[in-house]
Amino acid sequence: MNEKRLVRSTTDRMVAGVAAGLADYMNLDPTIVRLLFVLLALAGGPGILIYIIMWIVMPEV
Repeated sequence: MNEKRLVRSTTDRMVAGVAAGLADYMNLDPTIVRLLFVLLALAGGPGILIYIIMWIVMPEV
């Protein structure tokens, strides 16, 4: 059985591959995940902080 792993993307990355890795894990379009991060950041939410933490925590494959 093929297990899904939450990892940063090395092929579809714009900054660190976090959004593309999340999108691949959740079977979404990476653009949607990127927009969510931007909206969280612009709305005064923790979008940038979450992205940086995930950048540190998520392994790269």
